Amino acid sequence: MQIRWTFRLAVLLLLTLPGTVLMAQKAVRVELREVPGEKKVEVYAGGQFFTAFFQPEGVKKPVLWPLVSPGGHEVTRGFPLQPREGERVDHPHQVGVWFNFGDVNGLDFWNHSEAIPAEKRDQYGTILFRSIDRIVNGRKAAELEVTSAWVDSRGSTLLNEKTTFRFLASDQLRIIDRTTTLTAVGGEVLFTDNKEGLIAVRVARELELPARGEAEVIGPGGQKVRIPAESRPGISGNYLSSEGLSGEKAWGTRGRWMELTGTIGDEEVALILIDHPNNPGYPAHWHARGYGLFSANNMGQKAFSADEEPFTLQLSQGKPVTFRYRMVVATGPLTPAQIGRMMNNFICCRKSKLFSKEW
Repeated sequence: MQIRWTFRLAVLLLLTLPGTVLMAQKAVRVELREVPGEKKVEVYAGGQFFTAFFQPEGVKKPVLWPLVSPGGHEVTRGFPLQPREGERVDHPHQVGVWFNFGDVNGLDFWNHSEAIPAEKRDQYGTILFRSIDRIVNGRKAAELEVTSAWVDSRGSTLLNEKTTFRFLASDQLRIIDRTTTLTAVGGEVLFTDNKEGLIAVRVARELELPARGEAEVIGPGGQKVRIPAESRPGISGNYLSSEGLSGEKAWGTRGRWMELTGTIGDEEVALILIDHPNNPGYPAHWHARGYGLFSANNMGQKAFSADEEPFTLQLSQGKPVTFRYRMVVATGPLTPAQIGRMMNNFICCRKSKLFSKEW
């Protein structure tokens, strides 16, 4: 009898230890709501707004924006859509969560924004959100299927994109599983080794890493000002890779996943990206910058490491390529063991899971 009660006590303690509390979590309902009169879908978890998929005016690709934590804090930067005081104002093309690449048939899809001069826009590509194809709301998950087109400056389509988002959630977790298939439709398409890619998120000020020097930010009156980077309050971010590298050392390295942690308001937040072993170039190089850019790049190799061969991916007319990723927003950091289990849940099945029995 004593052994039985000791065992029960040990289980109870395990469920309440930091980093293991997620074991007790249960799935909450995720609901997709199409916004009337707009090509926009909002995502709610347990009745709470999580994110929205749409293509904002002037933005050169569709995005998920904003991304809201289980505790109700925005983990994505507001600039340039809704600038907030103290935010950096660099890289106006880095909006919310997006998927694109820096060299497709010689065109830069990554850096395109309204800031590019008109006379240079023939060097850039645009992704156009074409249609909402399917919305499915279920008891434990919701799915959104959309179509987009990767076009050149003349509007000619290079790639047709079919993307499925699968959303799962619990009280302390928000999960986005993205499956994107690109098919060459305008002839041969060549992806050439480049550091700008592939799935990315630009995070809120609080999740940046501490920095030195100067930073250009939104000032109290809404104007752009330059201030010492060290003077910005609340900067608390830190990276941890699947290979055990942390901070700035994680940038450019390969890994199966990367976790970015920090504190926003009174909430400890973790933002995790997980690569899929079926992706070309697996495991990804991590374009994880201290200033707030966080991305997994499967098609940059030599761009990150002089010792590697350049990556190329060639698609003939009608040939597809598929990429899969999992993004997790959590209240409280997840341990490497928990992330590993979440990765296994993601890759184990056609319908990825929130939890498995071993969780």
